Amino acid sequence: MSETCDLCLELPKDDPFYHHKKKLLSCKGLGVKETLNLSGSLSQQLLNAALEKLLQFGRIVNLDKVEVYFGEDACTPAGIYSVRNEISALSWILSLIPVSCKMQTQVDTLEALRAAVKSRISEVVGAEKEKARVVDSYRCEKESRLVEWGQDNGVKTKLQIAQIDGYGRGAIASEDLKFGDVALEIPISSIISEEYVYNSDMYPILEKIDGITSETMVLLWTMREKHNLDSKFKPYFDTLQENFCTGLSFGVNAIMELDGTLLLDEIMQAKELLRDRYDELIPLLSNPVFPPELYTWENYLWACELYYSNSMQIKFPDGKLKTCLIPVAGFLNHSIYPHIVKYGKVCVETSSLKFPVSRPCNKGEQCFLSYGNYSSSHLLTFYGFLPKGDNPYDVIPLDFDVIDDEDIETEFSWTTHMLRGTWLSSNHNIFHYGLPTPLLNYLRKAQGLDHHSETDLWENLEVEMGVLENIQSTFDDMMQNLGDADSIDRENTDWDVKLAMESKERQRKIISSILDSCSAGIKLVQEFIINPPV
Repeated sequence: MSETCDLCLELPKDDPFYHHKKKLLSCKGLGVKETLNLSGSLSQQLLNAALEKLLQFGRIVNLDKVEVYFGEDACTPAGIYSVRNEISALSWILSLIPVSCKMQTQVDTLEALRAAVKSRISEVVGAEKEKARVVDSYRCEKESRLVEWGQDNGVKTKLQIAQIDGYGRGAIASEDLKFGDVALEIPISSIISEEYVYNSDMYPILEKIDGITSETMVLLWTMREKHNLDSKFKPYFDTLQENFCTGLSFGVNAIMELDGTLLLDEIMQAKELLRDRYDELIPLLSNPVFPPELYTWENYLWACELYYSNSMQIKFPDGKLKTCLIPVAGFLNHSIYPHIVKYGKVCVETSSLKFPVSRPCNKGEQCFLSYGNYSSSHLLTFYGFLPKGDNPYDVIPLDFDVIDDEDIETEFSWTTHMLRGTWLSSNHNIFHYGLPTPLLNYLRKAQGLDHHSETDLWENLEVEMGVLENIQSTFDDMMQNLGDADSIDRENTDWDVKLAMESKERQRKIISSILDSCSAGIKLVQEFIINPPV
């Protein structure tokens, strides 16, 4: 009997970025299908080599859109694209390792590989590892009652709710959590979903409204249920804020502060859409089941902010994806270095929603969730906060109408382009400058340079100069639209103005880095035009 164990690696053909990832794999000397042979008992050297191959493949397979776009230039010398990607790749590798094998030597080898992967997970660079600073003056009495209610209704938790300095309410690990441990488990019966609408006196009325979605139905149900003293979910509603303080609630001063920013357009479009929906919907609810005093614009906006900032997309055993409110889980804060990244699918065996950690979280540390790969402007608009640290999803989209569609190589080219802070790039050399290669190649093609080999680039430095000047001009205009930095006393301003100022500073920082990279690049190209390389 063979004492080998094969791990089969494959890039799915339905991956939306299949061709881009195929190209990245090729650059690593890998194909879209690879077989890793683990024979007998591996030495430490062979084990490390096997893990390195798995990681190279796993990182590329698990790249998201932004990581693929910036991938060629953001990959560090150690091969890491991002903390999120590294955690996802390592978790993916663990999912490939068989749980059991017939041969003892195989078992030992797989256990050694599994241990090596878990060791890497605990050492992920950049992950937050610090004790949460609890605000002792906030007693969390309502939150504690909700947790007790949850436990009485089948909720299992290894988290403690507390007021945390710099975050508001959050969830702290009450014991050491290692990879795979379930930090929180919520039974279906304790999840607020559309099923409660279907079983209410609202449904016969709502189902007659053309085009109404299940999300809108459950939102309208929530607006009334919040005031139901006999509601099963009263302990949950009691913990909700009177005001969610998202970008949708920004006042006039904050909106004025956002002049010239991308965030201003995002907030105004979102508010306009919500107002239009409200004006269309409310006249259709002329029925005693929908008391007018509960369905005001203010209450509607509150409910929308609740669902934007607290709801989750959950896949149920019947395959349906539903927008739900999850009591207790709503206290988990977002981080660009999350502990929990794989959730959102109800476990068929237990009829519950589980939140396993993908990296260790020690007792006393805040346990973070990933709300999604969102920009800071999206998180501010719909969640009401700006993430701590440099958010790799803070991109500035660009719309260059310079090449006819028929000229675009659809297999490898991008139809949209973007830029982000150039400090996130690991390559600032000539022909890179900390700027994304897809954008540079797109603009080179726009100026007549169809081929982008190093020889072609060296022979067309004037084109390179034009590309950099094009980007510089675009972002010079953006910086001017932002105006000068504010000198307002931030300590004495309202919450929304503070957030608007910080958001504007972040956009200014990104644009400034792009302009600095363009200036450095232009200077570099000029030097080579004057003194060509031998």
